[in-house]
Amino acid sequence: MTHKLLAAAALFTATASATDAWAQKSRGKIEDAEIEIVKERVNELPEATRNFEKVKIEAPTKTEKQVSYTFPDFRLPADKLNPSVRVLTIRQEELAPQTGNYLKGALGNYGTLYARGYLHNTRSDAASYGLNFQHLSSSRGPVDRRNSAQSQTSLGLNGETYSGSTALGARLDLGRERYNFYGYNRNFRELPEPDSIKQVFGRAALKVYARNRAADAAFQYDLTLGYNFWKDHYQARESKIYAALRSGYRLSETSRVNINGDLSFISHKDSLTVSRPFVQVTPAYELTLNRLVVSAGATLGYTGDTIQRARQFNAYPALRAAYTVTEDKLVVFAGLGGAIQRVTLYDLTTENPWLAPNVRVADTRRGPTFYAGLNATPARNLEVNARFTLANDRNLYFYNNSRRDSSKFDLVYDPKATQLVNIHGEIIYNQAEQFRLGFKADYNGYNVKTLAQAFHRPAFQSVLFGTYNVYEKLLLGAELYTISSSYGSVLRRQGGVAPLPVSFREVVQPTETVIDLNLRADYRMLENLSIFALGNNLLGRSNERFLNYPVKKINVLAGVTYDF
Repeated sequence: MTHKLLAAAALFTATASATDAWAQKSRGKIEDAEIEIVKERVNELPEATRNFEKVKIEAPTKTEKQVSYTFPDFRLPADKLNPSVRVLTIRQEELAPQTGNYLKGALGNYGTLYARGYLHNTRSDAASYGLNFQHLSSSRGPVDRRNSAQSQTSLGLNGETYSGSTALGARLDLGRERYNFYGYNRNFRELPEPDSIKQVFGRAALKVYARNRAADAAFQYDLTLGYNFWKDHYQARESKIYAALRSGYRLSETSRVNINGDLSFISHKDSLTVSRPFVQVTPAYELTLNRLVVSAGATLGYTGDTIQRARQFNAYPALRAAYTVTEDKLVVFAGLGGAIQRVTLYDLTTENPWLAPNVRVADTRRGPTFYAGLNATPARNLEVNARFTLANDRNLYFYNNSRRDSSKFDLVYDPKATQLVNIHGEIIYNQAEQFRLGFKADYNGYNVKTLAQAFHRPAFQSVLFGTYNVYEKLLLGAELYTISSSYGSVLRRQGGVAPLPVSFREVVQPTETVIDLNLRADYRMLENLSIFALGNNLLGRSNERFLNYPVKKINVLAGVTYDF
């Protein structure tokens, strides 16, 4: 209580002192006054004129989307389902390098060494140029250690200059690959030396091109001239000179003419020297009728191949229609077409590097082909695509184990046409590059006439993939691949007991189903330094994509990325 009285006395004294000081300064007398406080006061505002007309915002101009459809031949996986080859190429843009240049290096089990360098100029309106180097090697593999070792090295140089609406560019790709034929039967032969079963490929690809950059120009074009060279350890050579044109001319706001053409000449040398000319052109007229886009034309092609007595000159319709059911939401399309598809050893050996020497290569005649499908975006960040294709193929190639050496593969063809039914579907969710989840699947039904099976062409394949970017610091990724069983063939010995002579018969043998799980993680430690780790084939399966060729089981890789 004493403390409270003292505090009150101090407050009164301070207040009195302040009042006296104010009175002295004003040099006046404090008069008695009465202050009235009114609580019931109401502030009234004048009535305002209310405007019921809504603010009009003009909708953005709708642009017509050109719907195109291609139906390329089903290609076997270019990486032979060897996970260490496929997963190592992490897309760096998901962690957004600061300048676009980076160096990567990593080590893993199976004696694996990985290096990659990407160097490019900064953004420029005048020119773009860069370098891309990659090396991947494993000193040991899944079969007899060094006998299944492999390596791939590639170097790419590119440059492009801009002059007004025209872009001029060039690209040079060089590569060297080393594989071993490790699919031998270890029960009936001595262990070979690695150099006695090696296969080495050398590749070079040069192209120059010119294209129109102005999207509003009436004439659009993309012209490419190129040269490809390929060689192997068995003194085989393949040289290809080619030209490709993609062009279109707008006649009016609703119509245009498209002309696409391809021309190439291949010189192939092994035990024989073969020349393979090829020319193909597709003129078409396109008309836009509100939401409907129709195109009518024809594909005319000639190839010098004469395998299986397939026609050298071919003509196919080029008809297509696309209808926009819901703007920016759903487009359905259908068409009737066909084309000659160029086949080269340059491409085949990226699918299957264990080809036998002196295989005969032929272009595939695909057509007539009917296709139909849809492209949809039913919700934000969600994309759905589906397609059905019914094709009639001649000279469609298959891989079958060679009768001379089952560790190598011959190209085999059905003398009659092969009917193909393809059903493709994919669904992808992509949230601003932070979270991505997708699923893709293909069913391929091959109706072969004289072959025992559609050798090494699986009926079903799919991939489920996802990535998650955590605050631009940690990137997590997962991939699950499945490929159904396909077929190869082996020779089985029979007889050999007197008086029966020894003979062999060909037996069709299925491969196992491929189930391949891969996980990865990238962690950015500093502004320009990150570490990464990859785990491949984590289910530990042999995953024989090609008969007698298992891949590495659980293999891991860890390394560093430096951005600059």
